[in-house]
Amino acid sequence: MKVMILAAGRGERMRPLTDHIPKPLLSVAGKTIIEHTIIQLVLAGFNEIIINHAHLGELIEDHLGNGHQFGATIGYSPEGTQGLETAGGIINALPLLGNEVFLVVNGDIATNFPFAELKNISVDLAHIVLVDNPVHHPLGDFCLDKRDKVSLDCAKKFTFSGIGLYHPRLFIDMPAGSRKLGHLLREAIVNTRVSGQYFSGFWMDIGTPERLQELDFLYTKRKFHD
Repeated sequence: MKVMILAAGRGERMRPLTDHIPKPLLSVAGKTIIEHTIIQLVLAGFNEIIINHAHLGELIEDHLGNGHQFGATIGYSPEGTQGLETAGGIINALPLLGNEVFLVVNGDIATNFPFAELKNISVDLAHIVLVDNPVHHPLGDFCLDKRDKVSLDCAKKFTFSGIGLYHPRLFIDMPAGSRKLGHLLREAIVNTRVSGQYFSGFWMDIGTPERLQELDFLYTKRKFHD
């Protein structure tokens, strides 16, 4: 199964750290954010990796190269300087991702999620991983019913982790260009074509310099690590 790491975000909340370096190349405990993710994926058996990029994306390619030093093969999907949002970025990369189900992981999360579990999951249009709501996102995004189907209306919502399996059919007939994933996912959820699972382990959205510093502390103290 191929995997795409989303690395095209501008990192506005990380400025000025991201003025001259792309967010995925910020350092955490001696490695870049994206290196931690790549290592986790390779250890879980995912070694065909596609990375999209926009802002200062050439620095990502220069740093990671072809991926052989990680035991992976890395290809790139450039999006220019502005980026194409999540769905637009995936659509742009579809020729590299093929015709089978693929894994997508946000490039700005840290987690000890067991990625290998996803290899044996049956996918209709999408299967997403949900986590407890962080302080900065208290209302959550989606619900999960007893049949492991994702829904929109319930008393208890969870947060979308940025980890998901997608079938190319989800993006069929979608024209190229900037496009967010949320609308496509919600439409598929309404049609009961999205499954999900709840993950109670470590997960963090590395969205601010403060969270980056917190993660560096956690990894340095080896409380959580790849």
